[in-house]
Parts: sequence; C-alpha cells; structure tokens
Amino acid sequence: MKILTSKQIKECESQFIKSEETTSLALMEKAAIACFEWLKNKYSNEYTYYIFCGKGKNGGDGLALARLLNSENYNVEAHIIQSSSDFAEETQENFDKYPKSVYFIEGDDFEISEEKAIIIDALFGIGLNKKLSGIEEKIVNQLNESNAIKISIDIPSGLFADSIPEEGQTVFRADETLTFEFYKRSFLHLEAAQYAGNIYVLDIGLDKKFIEDEKTDNYLIEYSFCEKNYKGRNPFSNKGNFGKAIIVGGSYGRMGSITFSTLSALRVGTGLVFTGAPEYGNSVLQTLAPEAMFFSCGDKYIEDIQIPFENYRIGIGPGLGTEVLTKMAFEKLLEKENNPMVLDADALNIISENNDLLKLVPKNSIITPHPKEFERLFGKTSSSIEQCELARKKAKEYEIVIVIKGHNTAILLPDGLCYYNATGNAGMAKGGSGDVLTGIITGLLAQGYDSKLSAILGVYIHGKAGDYASEKFSQEAMTAQSIVQCLSDVFLKLKK
Repeated sequence: MKILTSKQIKECESQFIKSEETTSLALMEKAAIACFEWLKNKYSNEYTYYIFCGKGKNGGDGLALARLLNSENYNVEAHIIQSSSDFAEETQENFDKYPKSVYFIEGDDFEISEEKAIIIDALFGIGLNKKLSGIEEKIVNQLNESNAIKISIDIPSGLFADSIPEEGQTVFRADETLTFEFYKRSFLHLEAAQYAGNIYVLDIGLDKKFIEDEKTDNYLIEYSFCEKNYKGRNPFSNKGNFGKAIIVGGSYGRMGSITFSTLSALRVGTGLVFTGAPEYGNSVLQTLAPEAMFFSCGDKYIEDIQIPFENYRIGIGPGLGTEVLTKMAFEKLLEKENNPMVLDADALNIISENNDLLKLVPKNSIITPHPKEFERLFGKTSSSIEQCELARKKAKEYEIVIVIKGHNTAILLPDGLCYYNATGNAGMAKGGSGDVLTGIITGLLAQGYDSKLSAILGVYIHGKAGDYASEKFSQEAMTAQSIVQCLSDVFLKLKK
C-alpha cells in the first residue's frame, strides 16, 4: 500500500471528483456510509453515539454519519464546536440535512454518559496544519478524560498526517481510527501511533489509476505483496536448490541467541543450514537443531571464522560477544566477504565502536538494528521519524538495507524507498525475537531472494508468526521459541 502525503491525498480526492464527474458532497457521503457500515458491524444500537464535529470537511463526515445512524434509530447526539468560522460548503449542506437539533459547544459545556457511550471524533481532519489551542484544545482534553469508547474519523484531531506531535501537544486519543484509503505516515511512528489506536482502512472508491501513478517513497507491506513474491517450492527440487545459510555467533553462556537464528533459518525453507559457533556450544546446537551442521570457530568464544564451502549467505551477530579475538575475526570476515550478508546484535555493536568497518560491509547487505543500536551506529535523532530519514540517507550512502526493528518496523532500501511493516505485537518485545528475525532473513537470502525481498518478506513473516504465537500462547506467555514454532502457520497460509 502506498503511503501518500496529505497534499497527495487531497489531490487524489480532487482527481476522483473530476474524473467521475461527481461532487465533494457525494464523496463525503461515501466516507460516511463506509464508517456507518463499519460501526453497524462492530457496535450495536444499545450505545449512545456522541459525534463531535468541526466546521470543516471532517465535521461534514461526522454530520453525515450522525444522519445515517439516526435514520436507523441509533441514539445520536451531534455536537458542533462553536467558532467564528463558517461551515465548509459541504458541511453546511450536511448540517441542513440533519433532522435533529445539534449542540453548539464552546468548551466544557457538554456531558457524556460513561455507560454504553461511543465518542466519534470528527473535529479536524488531515487539513489541520497547526496545534490545537483555545476552545478546540479544551474540548479534546475533556474528551480524552472520558472512559467512553473513542473513535476518530480519518485521523485523530490534533494529529498531523505527515509528522509526529511535539511533546505536550494535545491530540485526541482514539481507541480506533477509521481512515480512508491510506495509512497516514504518522500512524506508523510510535509517537503518533499511540493516539490512533487500532487502525481500519476503509475503501471509499478513489481513483485506483491515479493512486497507482502517484509517486511515493513510503509503503506499507501488505499480505498481497508477500503472496505475490513468495516463490513456493518446485516438487522436483532438492536441497541444493534452496541454498546454504551460515549462521555465525554464540559465546560462553549465550548460545540461545544463535540457536534461535539457526532454528528460524531452518524453518523458512533453507536447503542447508550451517552454524559457526564456539566448540563450547556444539552439544547445545546439535541437540536443539540437529538438522543444522556445526563448525567450530573457537573454544568458548569466536576466534576465527573459516567458511568451509562456497555459494552461501551469512547471518552474523546473535550472541557473538565483543571479545578482542572475536572482533578481529569479524573484521577479517568483512575484509574477505563479497556477498550480501545479514548483520545483527554484536556484529553491529562491534561496528559502532569503529565506524570505518561500515565501509567493509558488502553492498546490499542487511543490517537489523533496534533503535538504540541504530543510534550507536549513526548518531542520535530527536524522533523516530527523524531516525527513519537518517536511515534512508545511510542506506543510500552505504548501499545497504537497514531494518529498524520495533513498532511498525521500517525497512530502508538503497534506492531511498521505505517499507513499513504492521504485523507483529507487543508479545514479541522479549529476548530472542530479533535473533529469530536474523535467521529468517538469512534463510531467505540464501534461497535466492534479493536483499530487498529478503528483508521485506522476512520482517512480514516474522511479525505474522508473532501474531499467530500471541493467539496460541498470549502475548505474555509467548517466547522467541513460540515465534519459531508458528512460522509454519505463516507458510501454510502463503501456499494456499
């Protein structure tokens, strides 16, 4: 899914109105109907619906929705913010059509029942370009104090589509957001996502050809993209057709990380998986991952990395440690390795101590830092969106793929594109989850997927397996092992 700016979305709406010879009012009605149908499927008429409207187009959506709910005997109260501004033309028409009285409010002069109540936020949409203040801020602050279910139309009031809120900025805190056609980029960054709640993208029939032709540098990964690019398996193939993955890492007392990476590389369909680790971990790996082949890289720590064969892809870092000899072995590997590789955890920590090593990382390699690891590599930023833009710059500069792990993991490509991932959940915020991702991406890279697809598919599959794990075990009880176990559920769906 393309992520367009607020300006592009407005252009898309204008183009649709021109090409379909329709009106802005008719498009507003389509948006209201989409919200109405969603509400009917999710909530009953036992609730009282408090719809708060501004005088702009977002308020027109709210008034049209209020009329539709009222027409089917839902209990509705429409509240309109009192201001000196006039209604937008379409909003005035929906105001005139509304069959009941409305409440004009100037601040805290309204009441909401705390029992069986739903607040619909239709105060301000994507056209908002300044922070809330005065009456508007007072109303939103009061609404946020309510225990009622809170739903925003298109975007939470006070939030901007293309940037994140400043500290202390007032924003409506929605439980659910019904947005139209596109994710807004701000929804995909933690500082703003906390206000949007669960996001539902509603189709209002905008011009698909215009959307297809519109240029953007930001995308949201969808299942259809993964289904299209997943290769499947030829029934006449053999293990040699699915590549060799080498997973390097582990150290005394830290063999769990490399075991998770090994198991996940096996579980994504890699033909052969080899694990290079200290001799100390041989029995652990051979017991927990007997399908993988072990080769020794030292005694208790990685001291020397000698790859015993050709035509492979490497994933390195989980549990690696930062011993002096380990650092030397890693640097020698970078000096002689030309193929794209996957670097995570201590491999990144070693590089952060000597940034000249970044120049040795093979082109099209994939690095998978969490935000703090990224900061150690490339420096501090003031927000996640600024960090994302710095990652875009560094991905171009070093011709690598950067995967910033976290809520809505961002994947930055050497061509400047960014892909966000929406699979995954808070249950994955546990030790070992990132090691599983390293193995998944390395296994896909070994099977012949290019770096872009290995990262995008890997991150999506990893998150989706985490979602299946949360359903089976709960977010609290699931572990990294649960994610590995649930990889099969992802592939069973992809092969249908």
